[in-house]
Amino acid sequence: MKIHVLALDGAFDTGLAAILDTFATANELTEMQGRCSPRFDVSVVGMRRKVRTSQGLNVPVLVPNPDARPDWVVVPAIGFKTPDPLCSALDRPDVVDAACALRRWSGAGARMAAACIGTFVLAESGLLDHHVATTTWWLAPLFHQRYPNVRLEASRMVVASGPVVTAGAALSHFDLALWLVRQASPDLAALTARYLIVDSRPAQSAYVITDHLAHDDPLVTKFERWSRARMRDGFSLDEASRALATSKRTLARHIGDALGKTPLAYFQDLRVEQAMHMLKTSSASVDEIAAAVGYAEGVTLRALLRRRLGRGIREIRGIA
Repeated sequence: MKIHVLALDGAFDTGLAAILDTFATANELTEMQGRCSPRFDVSVVGMRRKVRTSQGLNVPVLVPNPDARPDWVVVPAIGFKTPDPLCSALDRPDVVDAACALRRWSGAGARMAAACIGTFVLAESGLLDHHVATTTWWLAPLFHQRYPNVRLEASRMVVASGPVVTAGAALSHFDLALWLVRQASPDLAALTARYLIVDSRPAQSAYVITDHLAHDDPLVTKFERWSRARMRDGFSLDEASRALATSKRTLARHIGDALGKTPLAYFQDLRVEQAMHMLKTSSASVDEIAAAVGYAEGVTLRALLRRRLGRGIREIRGIA
């Protein structure tokens, strides 16, 4: 499998290293075990002859041959964690050139993969339009606003959609690389994960801090405060709109534009976050926690957490 890893100036060191180390480990294990699995022919390519990571390290890159067609192009994150610097970085000439190169590779039949903030670079190319994708959780509102044609599912860790695959925040670079290894050999991917001690993480939801989501809508912020203050009482769009002195339609539009979800879905996100916090920091029973976040029965909360996080109560609490 021929893979181009596209390193841009300011690359996120951990993400780039995670991808390269995963493929290198898979290749080494193939040799150690005398396996028949295909090797991963990995090249680090760049749009400029000199690339430095966000920590100032020089990255040796190849200027890609325009006639060469890799099987996959992988875009690691660039090291910008807040909206304004990221938006400025996406307007850089090398990122514009990268978007053109991605379209060219795609047109020649290569498939695309990106992790964390690298998903923004891939989205700039237009290749994610009309596909399902994920991204780094705290920048999901910005992603939704900037790329409205992408069907964003930010709670998921890895999303494959046609010829593209995307992964969530930071260490999801490991998840993405292991997903690619798995396409060649599920057994090799499992062995590589064991050597790297990378656990299965099917969702980002367990890591989301809802009030850290990057948006600048004051009405959404007010709705969040209202929701947290009356979570035990349950959700009512009528009551929320009255309390915030706005119409139901206006409130729904603001939350949809900022976060890409309905008021009820956002309210449920807050319930999940609060329930997770209580499960990890208190000895309260599941029924007591369910009541605290507005559910009549613990079984309802159990089902919600299993559906949203892919984890049960014992796993969340770390009970062996």
